[in-house]
Amino acid sequence: MRRPIKVLGISGSPRRHGNTETLLDAVLDGAAEAAGSIEKVILRSLDYASCRGCNACHKTGVCVIRDSLTPVFDKIADADVLVLASPIYSMGITAETKGLIDRTQFLWARKFILKNLYYPANQIRRRKGIFVSTAGLGWENVFDAAFPAVTAFFNTTGFDYWDNIIANDLDRYGGIEGHPTALTEAHEKGRRVVELLQRMEEESLSSAPGT
Repeated sequence: MRRPIKVLGISGSPRRHGNTETLLDAVLDGAAEAAGSIEKVILRSLDYASCRGCNACHKTGVCVIRDSLTPVFDKIADADVLVLASPIYSMGITAETKGLIDRTQFLWARKFILKNLYYPANQIRRRKGIFVSTAGLGWENVFDAAFPAVTAFFNTTGFDYWDNIIANDLDRYGGIEGHPTALTEAHEKGRRVVELLQRMEEESLSSAPGT
């Protein structure tokens, strides 16, 4: 029996059921259509602290903060697909999203200081990261400031940064529902990423010794 592909969506929008969460839901719906096992985390519903910059994790590899964000890191570690969603506020990701990313410092410390965390290339290839974002402005560069932090997040957590699903100019479109292609694209990419990982797993099983 084929193992279900685990898809974790994380919404970093402070507004429930707005443009970004709706676009995220389309990705998750597409993943579910392809028989993915989906879960969604809403950061605004969690009570969590920002990184203190205490550097304790540089010595221990463990974050000293224990709060409602702590179990989310276990979910991230267990996911095959990680979909990070944040609208663009003041030309960058939201405070909720940045708070999550900053709290992954303990993983960064394990990778680059303690050197006891290593993601093999084959493992990264089988874990896909997707960034979902929306913006009211129609500027072509409105997402540019978000990409470096998202890249760092996927690198630190051991995911191949597979794709972006972004929609700008939503003030003109009257919201995500008025965008001509975004929801369809999101649904399709959610389905495609699960099917891709299913094929990769089947190929791995068929090439294993004794099969």
